Amino acid sequence: MNNQNQHFRIAILDMYNGIENEGMRCIKKIITAFGEKESVPVTYTIFDVRQKLEIPDMEFDAYVSSGGPGNPTPAGEAWERKFFYFLDQLLQYNSDRHNRTKKHLFLICHSFQMACIHWQLASVSKRRKTSFGTFPVYKTHFGRKDPMLTSLTDPFWIVDSRDFQVTQPNQLSFDNMGAKLLCLEKIRPHVKLERAVMAIRFSNEIIGTQFHPEADAEGMLRYFLRDDKKETITANYGAEKYNDMITHLNDPDKIMMTESVIIPEFLKHAYQKTFASSGTADLVKY
Repeated sequence: MNNQNQHFRIAILDMYNGIENEGMRCIKKIITAFGEKESVPVTYTIFDVRQKLEIPDMEFDAYVSSGGPGNPTPAGEAWERKFFYFLDQLLQYNSDRHNRTKKHLFLICHSFQMACIHWQLASVSKRRKTSFGTFPVYKTHFGRKDPMLTSLTDPFWIVDSRDFQVTQPNQLSFDNMGAKLLCLEKIRPHVKLERAVMAIRFSNEIIGTQFHPEADAEGMLRYFLRDDKKETITANYGAEKYNDMITHLNDPDKIMMTESVIIPEFLKHAYQKTFASSGTADLVKY
């Protein structure tokens, strides 16, 4: 990438409500690594959405909204209203033809579920049991063509950690918004339940996943090898699940590959689209 010291400004929406997590560390690490790899001056600002009701304005170039705990179904809280206003504001900004440079947004897990509810794209319900671990995710017809995913295998492997699920996509709402369903969860022939929606391209500039593409295989491996975490996971999910996770985290073609592709590709695309008009970044066609 070429650049002339134009700062690529990123807003990180922290949805963790003060709960200890690995997600924020991973997001910051990916953004920093992107700037170093592409020789791009990157700055990021963190907004504590749920505790401090902080929401970014439209002065940033790209936005990453994290996962988080709890029920994504709106309960009428002030932070929810502010978050939904942010979603609509960004969508409206991008639809205004006078705004030639668009704003780019990546939604992760809890943020993704809330966006699906707000834009009435699908149903969101509580799972029978928590989905936790490493799993294969399958691309749809649109997913196989989406530039964000083309360098990943089909299926590709992801880290999942959620109590809720997005199902029953509303095709009319998808068509009205111009959204595309990109990925579905693993095939479970022995379970008579609809496969969850795992990724959506809401628009040219907005994409989201129900899984955690920011998951850092190396950091997670170090985290899960701790005696207390091993004991907890084994007690809750069994030794086989724990051993599978450790194997998948060690495999460079699984979680490491997903981490290295999805959000970095989002950032690369957002950067190039933002600065293409000034001739300081190569244009990638999406």
